[in-house]
Amino acid sequence: MTGEGRISKAGFDRLRAVMADHVERGELPGLVMLVSRHGEVHADAIGRLAFEGSSMSRDSLFRITSMTKPVTAAAAMVLVEDGKIGLDDAVDRWLPELANRKVLLRADMMVHQTVPARRAISLRDLLTFRCGYGIIPVFPERLPIQRAYAEAGLAPGPVFPSFPPDELMRRYGSLPLIYQPGERWLYNAGSEILGVLIARLTGKTFGEFLSERIFAPLGMKDTAFYAPKDKHHRFTTAYMYDSAARQLKVFDPPVTGRFSNPPVFENGAAGLVSTADDFNAFAQMMLGGGSLGGTRVLSEESVALMTTNHIVADEKRESQLFLGRSRGWGFGLSVFTGLDDPNARPGRFGWDGGYGTSWYSAPKTQLTGILLTQRVMDSPTPPAVFTDFWTTLDEIAAK
Repeated sequence: MTGEGRISKAGFDRLRAVMADHVERGELPGLVMLVSRHGEVHADAIGRLAFEGSSMSRDSLFRITSMTKPVTAAAAMVLVEDGKIGLDDAVDRWLPELANRKVLLRADMMVHQTVPARRAISLRDLLTFRCGYGIIPVFPERLPIQRAYAEAGLAPGPVFPSFPPDELMRRYGSLPLIYQPGERWLYNAGSEILGVLIARLTGKTFGEFLSERIFAPLGMKDTAFYAPKDKHHRFTTAYMYDSAARQLKVFDPPVTGRFSNPPVFENGAAGLVSTADDFNAFAQMMLGGGSLGGTRVLSEESVALMTTNHIVADEKRESQLFLGRSRGWGFGLSVFTGLDDPNARPGRFGWDGGYGTSWYSAPKTQLTGILLTQRVMDSPTPPAVFTDFWTTLDEIAAK
């Protein structure tokens, strides 16, 4: 292997020192980082599972929240390849709650001020987040549709919906679309709905399908919708900053928390628990055009569709808070198109998790970075530990 294909020990030690500084300053109790290039992997664990807990280990479990979205998209593409559904098929055959949609006249209108949808919602709409449902990033919430989402229990926030799948769909079905299908990119709802669609299409729970078609083939033995009791000793404590108390407080404990037992709703947008090595298996499958170690999960064509930008600037204009100017959206993940972001390298794809996790892979350089922390993000703006991780990684990878 040539020097250009390696991350040197000195380079990785430099990255480790930068990350350890964040832990030593008390910004977070610990982290696990993993860097892979052309199959060569460097990984390390720093700090503790909790501020007063045992030492962090490479196989520590984290709530990866929105890093679940690309996994959900991959599962949908498995069904496309199986011939169960087409990208442009209407989903209301399996999700009748979404049939005959009404659409707001404008996003700021009252919820009864609607027109009929021009067409049905398709699988492609769900994958590209242009289904008409989603988050309007106007804070504090003041639009009628935002209040309607809150009343339905679907408002954005660090605590995710926990309704049974059928009840979740009933609640979405009670709301008008914010935009016409295919018209605007709106964050999050597409992946929640996709998980329900996959379960109904297959006649299995969403978790069962993921285990059979993605996790087991890739050897992702620690990835699931909760951490079972025999793994609680490896499960991190999640923290959130309390601005009133001016300190980090426990947000989700490892034994009695929301991710410690089988959930009522297996959330395709934010529900998975995983490890750095498990998620790297998924990342390497994506970099490998759908296969890993001779095991094929997806076709090269499906991976290409997932990692190609499908939206134009006008379609994300209300959601710059999430994507900025440099990122587009593929299927369930972001795709970088510009250089005005610390993570940005054109073609790099991946996504972050709101509880403090980040993953991106670059096909051109075969570089993957995975950072897992347990501090819930304070805002959509990446925290300093993210920025330092990606900036330093790109610097050492360029040498």
